Amino acid sequence: MIEHLISISEPWLQYAIRIHLLNERKEDLSGLRDEALRDKKIQAYLKDITDFNSILVSNHKNPELPFHKLLFLLDCGFGVDVPEIDSAVSQIMSHKDKHGVYQSKTNIPKHYGGKGEDVFGWCLCDAPLLLLALLRAKVDYRQHIKPGVDYLITLNTEQGFPCSVSEEHGKFRGPGRKDDCCPYATLIMLNLLSGIDEYRDSDIVKNSIGVILSLWENSLERHPYMFYMGTDFRKLKAPALWYDVLSVADCISKFEFARADARFLEMVDIIKRKKDSDGLFTPESVYQKCKGWDFGQKKTVSPYLSFLCIRLLNRI
Repeated sequence: MIEHLISISEPWLQYAIRIHLLNERKEDLSGLRDEALRDKKIQAYLKDITDFNSILVSNHKNPELPFHKLLFLLDCGFGVDVPEIDSAVSQIMSHKDKHGVYQSKTNIPKHYGGKGEDVFGWCLCDAPLLLLALLRAKVDYRQHIKPGVDYLITLNTEQGFPCSVSEEHGKFRGPGRKDDCCPYATLIMLNLLSGIDEYRDSDIVKNSIGVILSLWENSLERHPYMFYMGTDFRKLKAPALWYDVLSVADCISKFEFARADARFLEMVDIIKRKKDSDGLFTPESVYQKCKGWDFGQKKTVSPYLSFLCIRLLNRI
């Protein structure tokens, strides 16, 4: 199945498959890497992250945001030896607050509690993604990542991670009850912590996974901050950058202790039932801004979506 997937994939995805599914060494794939970097779509993404703060962070679901594109490139196996990625990492590190949390450029209107001007600050639905990018880029953890992670951890509650913002964003808060968790912030904090040894099996992680799985168990009644787990949530979609069945199941699968949970296995079963006779997957929903990628259509198999699903299933 994996060899078939490679045969229908573009070079950038072949590179990711060989690294993540076949555990091949990057040092042995230099020719394929160079070919992948010449791909026009990869070149466009690299160009877009060179001016990392060119787009205001207003809609975190927007796949055009540079941090989503950077995380996509890093997950494909590219690193700071690519000049554009090195530049993006340097730009992230140039905007950090006193707590060690990295900042994005945002403009929150005054009527939402903000300043109504472009400022660098952070929301808990973007700060973990910047820290995750630095972690995947293999930036020194103790010096440049740990302080910010340790601070964000202090925001955790029994309900998971709340809707929180830095002081630059005033009193802004999303459309939900103050005491509710933000499911997306909780999800991306879990993704971040999954790659950190000192937190991977912590009580905070176990509680946060329990919160997400409880929302799944009670999906008809509970949808804090308007994050639903209904019909649209259950549709396969790539990239896995938001809050849907694939992104949630993929995140939880990174924690070995959670893989036997019946609620998690329900999500996995939903994904399994969507594979075709070749074991591959077709998108059921798409980001319109991803047209041109194999996952930007719903008519035929998407090699990249299939890669994400197979990697998840192999992990468990």
